[in-house]
Amino acid sequence: QVQFVESGGGLVQPGGSLRLSCATSGVIFRIYGMGWFRQAPGAQRELVATITSGASTNYADSVKGRFTISRDNAKNTVYLQMNSLKPEDTAVYYCNLVGGLRPLSSWGRGTQVTVSS
Repeated sequence: QVQFVESGGGLVQPGGSLRLSCATSGVIFRIYGMGWFRQAPGAQRELVATITSGASTNYADSVKGRFTISRDNAKNTVYLQMNSLKPEDTAVYYCNLVGGLRPLSSWGRGTQVTVSS
């Protein structure tokens, strides 16, 4: 069974930075694309960034130039470096396996990111 453990969230001021981590188990991590998603209160979950097994990346327009997704196959972990954070980035952030732009597995608990002064 695939499991995701997201961490690294917190409260940060606008313009600040955070680095999220997602430890993955129960799957051959290196052969899958991975994605970060987020869900703000009252909103649908949305895709933020993806990284393929070959380390090609893709970003939502709203985070392009500010967020960077990366992966460490030796640690079965995917990361999301978030810079120049804005209040509208406030959400619970989740990772998942992805097929194209679609999540493939059930969700972990996520990690809360709050951007506020």
